[in-house]
Amino acid sequence: MGCRYAGIDWASEKHDVLVADETGAEVVAATFAHDEKGLSSLCRTLVRLEVGLVAIERPDGLLVERLLDAGLRVLALHPNKVAAARDRFRVSGGKSDRFDAFVLCELARTDHHRFRVLEPDSDRTKAIRALTRAREDLVAVRTGIVNQLRAELERFWPGPLTLFSHMDAEILLAFLERYPSPADARGLGVARMQAFLERERYSGGQHPTALMAKLRSAPRARIGERELAARRRLVLSYVAMVRTLNAQIKDLEREIRAQVRAHPDGRIFLSLFKSPASVITAAELLAEIGDCRERYPDRDALAADAGQAAVAQESGKWKTAGFRRACNKRLRVAFCRLADSSRHWHPWAHTLYTQARQRGHEHPRAIRTVGRAWCRIVWQCWRNHTPYNPAQHR
Repeated sequence: MGCRYAGIDWASEKHDVLVADETGAEVVAATFAHDEKGLSSLCRTLVRLEVGLVAIERPDGLLVERLLDAGLRVLALHPNKVAAARDRFRVSGGKSDRFDAFVLCELARTDHHRFRVLEPDSDRTKAIRALTRAREDLVAVRTGIVNQLRAELERFWPGPLTLFSHMDAEILLAFLERYPSPADARGLGVARMQAFLERERYSGGQHPTALMAKLRSAPRARIGERELAARRRLVLSYVAMVRTLNAQIKDLEREIRAQVRAHPDGRIFLSLFKSPASVITAAELLAEIGDCRERYPDRDALAADAGQAAVAQESGKWKTAGFRRACNKRLRVAFCRLADSSRHWHPWAHTLYTQARQRGHEHPRAIRTVGRAWCRIVWQCWRNHTPYNPAQHR
């Protein structure tokens, strides 16, 4: 029996599967439900048919984990690659789940040498990835609620917006909890403001008199009692939500710190940063790069996946380099943070950034220039299991 290939068009409720032999002849075409019975049957079928490669349009998730756990080799193909390949097999423009499974199967059969087999990470790395991505999602939710709180205050009481630097700062949340509307702040004076600042351990450097002047100089809305009561209730609701999210984010960050420091590769990524407290970006780098050394065979592969390498475009005498959009967005953000922070304290990073700016590059492109240099260094340290040494790695 020759090698067999499978394509899986996944969905939330069912998965269409097509298995073909090395000549392209169909062996099995079936649909499996997305439940325990269906997933177990799908994996057993692929193992029984001795499928050598399984192509699917996602790199993670419950289905992919089950395929890997069954000992199957998985090709995680980008949806753009599958969409571009459809026209190879039909001219009518039609599309169906079964047809997508066929396209995936054919790509696994004829073009598998062009793609990398999905290499699973360790359980520790997967745990850090889950924590960092959950934190990112909570931060995004908090940003949305903070924007709603800001918009609400601008509608009827913009004064508190001028007092403190950050909308999610605990001192501003405490102020709004105590004074959620202009009516609640009628008795607020310099003495009470000073007592509030002392109670909240304010360190912003502004005198209570200056803060009260800002508050009193803000424009005042003309609204009725019922609307004022409704908006006051909304402010309290938003404040409570932001405070809850702040607590949850802090708990996640505490767990991330513990997990990164206990991880075998943790010391490699923590060594990239000047401050020992810079753990979150180090954790994001570790989570997205992973601990499977076969994933990135060379430094250019890491730079491309991190979005730090430009995309070359050439036609005749015309040549240019464009922004790489198809990449791991989370990994790109993490490398850009590393590059942006290092240019302030690292001599070679500062020199690279300055030279890029002098060539006329804007700030984002100059940061990616530094980020690509960091990709080379990170790949070398990661590949050799050695922490970053400024005297050795440049």
